[in-house]
Amino acid sequence: MTSFRLRDPYFNYRHRRPIHALRICAAVAITYLIITLLPIPHGSWALVSTVMVMGNLPHIGGVLDKAKQRLLGTVLGVGWGVLATLVPDPPPGLLPAWLLLGIALATYITFGKRHAYGGLMFSISLLLVAGDGHQDLSLALWRGFDVLLGSCVGLTVTLVLLPQKATDVLRFLLAENLDTMARLYHAHTSATTASGPDTRELLKTTSGLLVKQRGLVDAIHSERRLKRRELDGLISLQRRMLSTIELLLESHWNTRSGHERIEAMTGLRETQHTLARVLGSLAYQVRTGHPIQVDNITFDLQRYADQAQGGRTEDGRLLFSPSGYLWLNRELARLTQALAADLGKLRRLPSRRLRRRAKRHTLITPAKEKRRP
Repeated sequence: MTSFRLRDPYFNYRHRRPIHALRICAAVAITYLIITLLPIPHGSWALVSTVMVMGNLPHIGGVLDKAKQRLLGTVLGVGWGVLATLVPDPPPGLLPAWLLLGIALATYITFGKRHAYGGLMFSISLLLVAGDGHQDLSLALWRGFDVLLGSCVGLTVTLVLLPQKATDVLRFLLAENLDTMARLYHAHTSATTASGPDTRELLKTTSGLLVKQRGLVDAIHSERRLKRRELDGLISLQRRMLSTIELLLESHWNTRSGHERIEAMTGLRETQHTLARVLGSLAYQVRTGHPIQVDNITFDLQRYADQAQGGRTEDGRLLFSPSGYLWLNRELARLTQALAADLGKLRRLPSRRLRRRAKRHTLITPAKEKRRP
């Protein structure tokens, strides 16, 4: 059972909060044990580095990215401070000017970029080494060692103790988002009134899931499993799908004529329900690590051309809304197929581990197994 959990991405994802708390406690305990058993000066900074590197990042990619920035920023900051300690009898004002120059350069170079944390660590390390006006080379070197020790302990514990990849987190967030969009679209095809509070809550959920996926891009890039352009493409398609569904949810008929024309289109509702099922199947395949295989869904606009155009309302105005409504459905189907095609190209998306363990987590039930495409 222990081996099963250590290698189970879904178990680690479901229990990521307590597992991450366990990792941080274990890492801090190990660091404390090291600095207690060994005569390491300023050992408290090793503890600080351990917590800062792991922070609120429960996945490997995030810790890797943060550890690299912290180490690089610390080494450069300590090095900049050491240069000041090597000047014998510096003239008054030289040390403060040197510190301000380093902070200004680090802030300017990293401003608004993903390496801003590295710039922050450069400034902090520099101030700790020489900020009080004392030129202490020993302090600078021990400070660098403590940061290295804490970062290495935090990274090692993240890699060993119930590890979780940012790529797997993206997988489950994507599957959850597709499931939610399938529910929204199915609710639209079955609804007879405007959107209610439940629908608005689901829309808020999907927007939040997209934000979480965007926040994983740097961490996934650090794991070298997916490319940035692939991630950007997946998130962009989901955002466009959500926008299309929002427009459909807000499609209300001002006249009975337009509503009757849509209801009279033979096979339209069946095609919509099929598209909702395709979204659900796509979510299922992503979540359980199966290869991406979904049915092609096409809305044949030409089939309904005569019914969608040329009609008039009771007061004699031309009806344009049915044509726009059909186009939105066709656009959602096109975006779904594009997303499925992009997912199918990702060699690292299918997962044998997830397929083997899916039944243990009720990701696959006997009924779902029979319906699996």
